[in-house]
Amino acid sequence: MRASRLLRDHARRGHPSAFIPPPLRVMVAMVKQTRKPGDALRGELRLHEPMARHTSWRAGGTAERAYSPADLADLREFLRGVPAGEPVHMVGLGSNLLVRDGGLRGTVIFTHPALGAMRLGGAGAGASEGEIYAETGVASPRVARFAALHGLAGAEFLAGIPGTVGGALAMNAGCFGGEAWDIVARAETVDRSGALHTRTPADYEIAYRHVMLKEEGGRKKAEGIHPSEEWFVAAYFRLRAGDAEESRRKIKELLRRRIATQPLNQPNAGSVFRNPQRDYAARLIEACGLKGRTIGGAQISGKHANFVVNLGSARAADIEALIELAENAVREKFGIALEREVRIVGET
Repeated sequence: MRASRLLRDHARRGHPSAFIPPPLRVMVAMVKQTRKPGDALRGELRLHEPMARHTSWRAGGTAERAYSPADLADLREFLRGVPAGEPVHMVGLGSNLLVRDGGLRGTVIFTHPALGAMRLGGAGAGASEGEIYAETGVASPRVARFAALHGLAGAEFLAGIPGTVGGALAMNAGCFGGEAWDIVARAETVDRSGALHTRTPADYEIAYRHVMLKEEGGRKKAEGIHPSEEWFVAAYFRLRAGDAEESRRKIKELLRRRIATQPLNQPNAGSVFRNPQRDYAARLIEACGLKGRTIGGAQISGKHANFVVNLGSARAADIEALIELAENAVREKFGIALEREVRIVGET
């Protein structure tokens, strides 16, 4: 449904989003002006969207605007109409994201399930039969299962990453010895103009839980600009031929270990902190006596100290307070500055 039609329909029904703030009127107008003849937005635009519905912590404030595109072409069309100064946040399953209780300015774009295409085999120059193409709204465990089904090995660790391909690319997610960019042949990105780009690992600074476009990093240092305005929309994973049954066995064993060691029955965002060199964040936090500590409705998990869980009524402020408590305690006791894996955004 076109954004303008959606808003009119909401107005007729007395929907709260009928009261359109000026920034959204400007955004809708600019989308209309830049749309080519015959083009139309096909996704859904909503105002004051509760982000607790879209994050695995099940806590936090609202987004000013939220857009669910119909597919990649619709996402590109929408981006062409977003004003230059409008903050844009791409969100998949929200498995490493906390939105503060005061809410999030700008526009959130949900990639899941819109960017959900996945297929065997690459496309274009350099493609190989051992590749899997997956858009960034695809859940990482789906890629692991798809690879195993087709007798391709090397992606099994993705079964232990709860987010989407987009999140795995953005933070070089990994577990049990594997990291996303170990198996990426190339990636596709989209910029604010809606243009697509093909990127290779050589275009990025890649390290443990760190990915940055090299040219963007240089510009940030030189000009103090905001983070990259390119977003991942797809990846080509290059895998080796393997044994399907063996891959399925590895996936089952990985999931068994996760269930045994992580609080998967409570809302959480996975590991909160990166592991310091030659140590473990969970060990350091537990050594500070913080395992099981609660603030409000949040708790440092009694099962795994590098997890903060929502006991059922947590506010984003409760979760953030526990994260800061762990940081401060580890710094004071061990002189180690823990680095966050999770993103915390929005207004307090």
